[in-house]
Amino acid sequence: MADATEKKTAPPAPAAPEAAEQQRTRVEVEDKDAFCTYANFCRVTGTPEELILDFGLNSQPYGVPTEPVQVRQRIVTNYFTAKRMLQALHMSVQRHEQAFGVLETDVQKRVIAKSNG
Repeated sequence: MADATEKKTAPPAPAAPEAAEQQRTRVEVEDKDAFCTYANFCRVTGTPEELILDFGLNSQPYGVPTEPVQVRQRIVTNYFTAKRMLQALHMSVQRHEQAFGVLETDVQKRVIAKSNG
């Protein structure tokens, strides 16, 4: 017979799928040899198996470019990684907009009309 101060505990319940998804493992990243460039142009193409992201610098970001955009970086990835990247980018942009305001992606709406006088 168990003594009155002893407590019985049930085994922990299995984690719900939502809880397992929310648990994140910290991944150590070594980026000392990373190559960093700036891009203001991105083209997305793909195949049934892979997503292709081309990045470059558009020297004329307003209107239609008069010269070809030089693609300097290309990332080829699978759609699973692309979906995780999409979710991470979405979360990052949401946080930025909460802190600094909505980002307007239509260039015409961002351009301030100058008066002629």
